[in-house]
Formats: sequence, C-alpha cells, structure tokens
Amino acid sequence: MSDEMILVTGATGKTGRRVARLLRERGVPVRAASRSATPSFDWTDRGTWEPALRGVTGMYVVHPDLGGPQAADDVAAFARQAAAAGARHAVLLSTPSDAWGPAQEHVLAAERALEHAGLDWTVLRVRWFFQNFSEDFLYDPVLSGEVRLPAGDGKEAFVDAEDIAEVAALALTEAGHAGWHYELSGPRLMTFGDAVAEIARATGRDLRYVPLTPEAYAQEQRARGVPEEWVRLTVGLYDHVRSGGLASLGDGVHKALGRAPRDFSEYADTTARQGLWNV
Repeated sequence: MSDEMILVTGATGKTGRRVARLLRERGVPVRAASRSATPSFDWTDRGTWEPALRGVTGMYVVHPDLGGPQAADDVAAFARQAAAAGARHAVLLSTPSDAWGPAQEHVLAAERALEHAGLDWTVLRVRWFFQNFSEDFLYDPVLSGEVRLPAGDGKEAFVDAEDIAEVAALALTEAGHAGWHYELSGPRLMTFGDAVAEIARATGRDLRYVPLTPEAYAQEQRARGVPEEWVRLTVGLYDHVRSGGLASLGDGVHKALGRAPRDFSEYADTTARQGLWNV
C-alpha cells in the first residue's frame, strides 16, 4: 500500500477521525484534511483543494452541508479535480433517500455528482449516530438527566460511527466496493426513549426522555440562541422521525463487512465504562 495516499475530509469529526485511525492501522498513509492542517483544506475556499489533493489516490468525502443547495456543485468540482489529479476512488458520507424530506434532492444531486466525476465511487447512506449521545448535541442533555426532543415515539435505526468507519476504510483499501450504495444502520429500530433508557441502564443514572411538541422544542432552541436556520432544519428532521419516516433498517454493514452491526446496548455499556456520562 506504499503508493496509496488517502485524503480524509471531516478528519476531526465523528466518522472522519475513525476512518483516519483505521487506515493508519492498516499502514495506509493518510492526509487529514481540515482548515488547521498543512496543507489546509476548506470546502468554502476552492484554492485550498489542489494542495490537499496532490498525490492522493483515494478520498473519504464528508461535506458539511450535504442537504444544502451548494453541495452538489462542491462535490462535483472537488471530485473532478481529484480525478484530474490522479485519485481513483472516493467514498461519500451520505444519508438514506428518505432522511431529509425536501432537502433530499440536494443530497441525491451530490451523490450523482460524485458518480459522474470519473472516479470509482462508494456511497455510505447512514442513520443517526450512536455517538450523538456522547460526542455531539445530545451529550449535554444526557449529562443534565433530561433529553428533550420532538421525536415522539418515532423509531430510528441508530448506527455506530465505528461501523461506518470500518466500511469506509474497507472500501478505500480493498476491491469489490466500487459502485455500491451501502445503507448503514444498526441492527434494530429504537425510539429516542429506548436509547435514553439504554444509557440509563448502562450508567445507573436517572435519565428521562421528554417528548416535546415541535413548537416547544423550537422555542427552547431559540431561547438558547440556536440560529433559526438550524432550528427549522432540526425540527424538520425530528418531524420525519416522529412520523415514522425513518423506521427501516439497512443491510449495508452485513453486506460490506460480513457481520451484524454493533448494537446500541454494546455502545452504551462501553461508553459508560469509559466514564463519558459521569457527572
């Protein structure tokens, strides 16, 4: 693999840093792309793309706003530039076709842009990460003892970021994954209440899931200073969960890795042992 160089965008994020770690464990050179890296990389500054792509043979592509109107143009230009620079394969982090509602047209356009850029490609369509409860916006609510969301009793196929990273690293280093759309999910459907109950069991803490109306949730978020655009986006996503729009499982982990995806209970037990939810 000495002639390989994989560019990992989103290298400080939940999946990107795991992809970079797994590639390095395989002995594959990695260029971790970020604004603070050398060379720097910024999706909004196309002048940074060429130095970041120099000598790259493969890419893990994480766009910061795949559901936005700019994403398809960014992905198309980036992938074409990568192909011209000698890259051969790109893995795109995406979402299922039913995940974003009206914004999904932008996600699908970004996927098509990659597929027509002249590279081998693999698309990973993923669900809500387990790690949102320990590394992202649901972490503080878990610490507070109350997770307040407008998701009702809607079910979601939460997925482990470790599984996503393992599929991505495999697709970038082994043959047989080009041209695949992998639908990645966990092994079972869960409500947010189920997830919070699993964390309570694993930690021995008194945790509650409090279902809110969309209006009450939006009001709470605005009171915390959350930008209105993000409030509208998240309310729409939770509406989709609450209505059952995401109540389906994917088989991508099994197809790619030949094993069952990791269960949320295992994640909860492991994270609890690490002390991340201690207060």
